[in-house]
Amino acid sequence: MSDFSTIKNTFLKKVIRKIEENLSDEQFGVSELAEEVNMSRSHLLRKVKNITSLSVSQLIRQVRLQKARELLKDDSLTVSEVSFKVGFNSTSYFIKCFKDQYGFPPRELGRMEEEQEEENVSGDQNSGRLPVVPVWSLILAVVLAIAVFVWLQPKSTPEPLEKSIAVLPFKNDSDDSSNVYIINGLMEAILSHLQKIEDLRVVSRTSVEKYRHNPKTIREMAKELDVNYFVEGSGQKIGDQIMLTVQLVEAPRDKHIWSQRYNRRVEDIFPLQTEVAKNIAGQIAVIITPEEEKRIDKIPTEDLVAYDHYLKGLEYTREETREGLYQAIENFEKAIAQDPGFAHAYAYMAICYYYLDIFQAHKQYAGQINTYADKALLLDADLPESMLAKALFYMEDEQYELAVKFLEKVLAYRPNSGWVSNFLADIYTTYLPDTEKYLEHALRASRLNRGGQDSVTASYSYLHLSNALVQTGFLKEAGENIKKSLAYNPANLFSEYVYAYVQLAQDKDLKKTKQLLLRALEKDTTRFDIIQEVAKVCYYLRDFNEAMKYYDDFIRIKKAEDLDVYPSENAKIAYVLEKVGRVEASKKYFAAFKAYADKDHSVYQGLSLSTYYAHHGELNLAMKHLKTFSRQKNYQFWVLLFLRDEPLLERLKGHPEFDTVMARIDETFWAQHKQTRAMLEAEGLL
Repeated sequence: MSDFSTIKNTFLKKVIRKIEENLSDEQFGVSELAEEVNMSRSHLLRKVKNITSLSVSQLIRQVRLQKARELLKDDSLTVSEVSFKVGFNSTSYFIKCFKDQYGFPPRELGRMEEEQEEENVSGDQNSGRLPVVPVWSLILAVVLAIAVFVWLQPKSTPEPLEKSIAVLPFKNDSDDSSNVYIINGLMEAILSHLQKIEDLRVVSRTSVEKYRHNPKTIREMAKELDVNYFVEGSGQKIGDQIMLTVQLVEAPRDKHIWSQRYNRRVEDIFPLQTEVAKNIAGQIAVIITPEEEKRIDKIPTEDLVAYDHYLKGLEYTREETREGLYQAIENFEKAIAQDPGFAHAYAYMAICYYYLDIFQAHKQYAGQINTYADKALLLDADLPESMLAKALFYMEDEQYELAVKFLEKVLAYRPNSGWVSNFLADIYTTYLPDTEKYLEHALRASRLNRGGQDSVTASYSYLHLSNALVQTGFLKEAGENIKKSLAYNPANLFSEYVYAYVQLAQDKDLKKTKQLLLRALEKDTTRFDIIQEVAKVCYYLRDFNEAMKYYDDFIRIKKAEDLDVYPSENAKIAYVLEKVGRVEASKKYFAAFKAYADKDHSVYQGLSLSTYYAHHGELNLAMKHLKTFSRQKNYQFWVLLFLRDEPLLERLKGHPEFDTVMARIDETFWAQHKQTRAMLEAEGLL
């Protein structure tokens, strides 16, 4: 057995041992197991999937069922007693899972084993007595059986289709376009119900929206989205009646395997949504746990008028404009006025206000975001939208650790949300700089839908992944992924300027970097982020007059748009202002940078303070802070790329300890890079 296989089996045995130690605890799930093995939830999910091809929940279920099979051999225990001993709080659900796993119900275990024993005896008579197998060998076999189950299947047996599905945009059969929001709402609700089922991989709504006006064949869409089933639907509302037709298509054969027409009163809209979702799941033999069934059966409101306002509000949010957000808020307010206990409406009110405030230097809506998020949580603490709303308030309030806490909770309920993983990646690259966690979430986001993202989202995921890879020193891999990002969406200017820096990391040619950035800026001359990047490259080229030209444009746009962005760049702006003779303005920017650095609790605080004090001639104090930074970890590759040539540190380069401390910074980065590479390779991620 190879060292890698030994590592995998050692890890798996530890995981299974922890599951067995908590076997009777029905609440013991993925989060609890991750805590027991001292891993993040996402890290555990990836590693178990890589080794066993099972989700963590499936692994826990199989260990429970294996133990149940052993306990059922004791005739003194009933099926109900066994089910509770192995952590199933529903006997009927236990029986279903047992039958799905072994092909027969628990009560027939004795008969099935007698038949197997007769076959073994017959075999013994023909081939001689089999050797006695030691107990420890049986235990080891049980432990490893799950890990090798997939690859030990006979090659001639066709593998069952993966339970993966996409819900295509429903068509409005009515000539009345004003009812489109109802049909869209039905589609979204059915999709949401399916997303609550862990045994089913469900593609996001945004991933399939591109097919609404650009239809393709089932096989083409299946290839693009990497799914095996599609739901097609069409319907209309006439008076108080909803007529809906739903079809299920098996993609590999492009065959309709189920179809049903529903004619229900509007007052039955919630049972209709639930029934359709369960019928779809049943057709492809998806296991729905009792907890998942409760979430599916739970209705958002008893008031249909409130729900109608809510659906109209959701429709406006899809416009992704400020005007649309105001219209959405107006409809959510009507929904709340109609039903003050409507948690979904409160949550979306908070979400809308957050996006009205995003990027604004002077926040207007922090109070509204917090109030509506708290109300949503009070009404339904288990609603992912409530958790998301609270996370967005903490983002608004710059309490990023708490934002992460709530976003992780959202992932626990919706583990296939690439959007949330992208959001976490944003936090770990911008607000709580941590290259390892940034890479973890960037990898997660890029793999979640396995082709099931729309081109814009996919481009953004690969952008994050490339940026995370280059920040951790994986230059070749970063180059490959930024090209994928641009292939998905050539208009993604974020990707275009990250491409410029990935090239810089590889060839160290600043003049070429400047040309690539200018090429991106030509496509949108209002992009203040790219303007700032061009100015920064001019700064490192020591072309301070050119840098000032772009920094002036950047400052002008920031003031005009009331933007609070890039506070860490104030030191460079101050330095350039000083070099071009604008001394008073330079002092103001240095003061702003110092205030920012004093409050910065990230790994970069020591580096920021070092640059400030070095430029102001306090070299011993500057070296003290540089040493503090040299003891940090999880800093970006850009530090190595630019630090030795940093104009602000020019006066510090003559310090007797400068070269030693710089060498330590280099060594620390590459040592961590080596550890990260080993981890990624062990998990099959690199």
